[in-house]
Amino acid sequence: MGNPKHTEVSVARQSPQRPDADEPELDDTADPVEPEDADTDQESVAADRSLWEEVGIDPVEIALPSGTGFTLRAYRPARELTPTDVTERDQDDPFLARRQVIEEEDDETVVILDEDVAEEFAESDEEKERRRADADTDEEEAAEEADDEEVPAFLSHRGRLLLFKTPESLVSFIRSGAPNDLSQLDGWRELSERVEPADIAPLDEDTYELDLVVENLRGGHDTWDPTLLIEAGEVARDISYALRLPAVLDMLSAGSSLDDLDEALRATVNGGISGFMGRRRLKKIGAQTASLGWRTIVGKISAVVDWRD
Repeated sequence: MGNPKHTEVSVARQSPQRPDADEPELDDTADPVEPEDADTDQESVAADRSLWEEVGIDPVEIALPSGTGFTLRAYRPARELTPTDVTERDQDDPFLARRQVIEEEDDETVVILDEDVAEEFAESDEEKERRRADADTDEEEAAEEADDEEVPAFLSHRGRLLLFKTPESLVSFIRSGAPNDLSQLDGWRELSERVEPADIAPLDEDTYELDLVVENLRGGHDTWDPTLLIEAGEVARDISYALRLPAVLDMLSAGSSLDDLDEALRATVNGGISGFMGRRRLKKIGAQTASLGWRTIVGKISAVVDWRD
């Protein structure tokens, strides 16, 4: 299928118009645009993406209130990934550390029942064995499904997202051999040997403007940008999963107010009856509630970013 731009040029040349007397005539000696040149440009663009397709990793650009940076993201089956270690990060947060202590104390709580009550709730050995077998089977099936599911991983280390302000600084880090969570991937060595600063050119769908989300929501329903907000939700879910931020995952989980906002926005993009219904649902979502929720999310993500220059 030819390039549409070529068709426009061809049509224009087939139907020339006589210029007016006051207008300068076109220079027929100018070099024509050759289709082969455009094809060559397209091939070079495809070549630029070949490295990322081979290693299964993509450059990503994320804008936060504190600045814009580049990082990397990959998707792999969960069984192939070792999650980032958040121990050191969470110890630096007194609220998280306190919560962990409370959870450990709750796990060690022993409940003593009155002897008569205990007999009432006692199970036979056969009933216990059957219940345990059913539970084990369910857990195994759920674990197998979870292991096969592709999950996101970012260029991170010890629970912090590594962001670089320039392509050159990102490439220098990749080549340095410094520890990070993506180095466990099969394609990492090849990437570190071949990547150049010119390769750090994220696609439009891998560019996220989290710095604009809160302000956009504050503007009210009529100014909401569906593409901006939907893409922000996608990257926030990916980051919160990969960086192990359960609070953010909860805020974006199914049934939450921000998830309702996401579904309504997606419906409006689809158009038709679903688009009409989506717009009606959006009217019921409070702009202040949505903006406050997203301000919290952006703040939690910003708190786990490690800026590298």
